[in-house]
Amino acid sequence: MDSIRILIVEDDLDWLRGLKDYLNRQGDMTVVDSRSTAEEAQVLFGNATPSADVVLMDIMLQNEPAGISLAEQAFLSWGAKVIMLTSMEEKDFIFRSFQAGAIDYQIKSRFEELPGIIRAAHARQSAINAAVSEQMREEFRRLKRLEQQFKIKEVRDLITPTELQVLDMIDQGHTQTEIANRFFISLRTVKIHVGHILKKLGSPSSKDAAQQLRDLGIFERGSSQKDNEIKKEQSD
Repeated sequence: MDSIRILIVEDDLDWLRGLKDYLNRQGDMTVVDSRSTAEEAQVLFGNATPSADVVLMDIMLQNEPAGISLAEQAFLSWGAKVIMLTSMEEKDFIFRSFQAGAIDYQIKSRFEELPGIIRAAHARQSAINAAVSEQMREEFRRLKRLEQQFKIKEVRDLITPTELQVLDMIDQGHTQTEIANRFFISLRTVKIHVGHILKKLGSPSSKDAAQQLRDLGIFERGSSQKDNEIKKEQSD
């Protein structure tokens, strides 16, 4: 079986020498090349002929996270399997590394696990380790929350406070006549508000529009608030 060709991009020269020696003793892999600066790696990845099957990429080069953009270059130019190396677990760097095309992420202090990770990557069987997987899930959850916050702001910017009140009443199950009586406005005015809401949200009906805002969490109510609303309606 052909030896797995490995390129290491690492600016800690002492750690680089130790890692080279450790990997070259594995029998089925060879460190064919190494680079210690981002500039040197960029030149190498500009070569149309890939010199390695797997790239071990230090995220931090000369105190900058240059390894992330280099990982993308290695992936796009060579189609190489890129494994990121770092001394710290930083979720932002982890997420950006996978966006760039890396297939795994390894803490340097656990270098003894690298041979197995390299073999799995070369065989296209690499699995993200548990710590990285959890950090990625956390980042996806954070992005989902940001997306929801953006949608809520977008809706609140589109809909006037009065229209939001009308839609809130619809969400509670009130008819347009009941809404008109509650706010001391004509039924025609309520219908105009509803028409504006449907146009702004692109919804086919007022109930769909109300459900859209409920799904965003705008109309979430605690049980105590619902009880107060019921009591208020009973006293009206």
